[in-house]
Amino acid sequence: MRTITKLTFALAFVLFAVIGAQAQSYSTGIGLRGGAASGLTVKHFIKSDAAIEGILSTSFKYRGTVLTVLYEKHAPAFNAAGLQWYYGIGGHIGFWEGRHYYDRHHKHYHDDVVGVGIDGVLGLEYYIRDIPFTIGADIKPYINIPSGGGFWDTALHVRYVF
Repeated sequence: MRTITKLTFALAFVLFAVIGAQAQSYSTGIGLRGGAASGLTVKHFIKSDAAIEGILSTSFKYRGTVLTVLYEKHAPAFNAAGLQWYYGIGGHIGFWEGRHYYDRHHKHYHDDVVGVGIDGVLGLEYYIRDIPFTIGADIKPYINIPSGGGFWDTALHVRYVF
């Protein structure tokens, strides 16, 4: 519940910070993503309203590394210049230490785990043209194939754009 509260405050901050922004007009952004699975993020627009995002994240709790690729559609949000919704779908491949990955299921395995899965994303991003950076927040539900479980991750991100 604390994560949902943090995400709500972050989204509210982004919404109320919108004053005099310009339209979304960058082609590539590189930055950091902070959340339950933190790491590096790269987003590249392939059309004016569509982007490919790659996320290389790690989870210290479950001792793993995950590579995620998402196809995202962008649309203006609240008629505010520089503020956009984005949503999309993609997939991931992850590598975890078995004893940490399965502990949450109350099982104890010592083999390493390689898993693939399906991801979705829904977020809000604000382009600060004067700096040039973007800030944003998203929720990313995903399903891991080996465990069959569904989970979700919330995160804040900041990217340098060019």
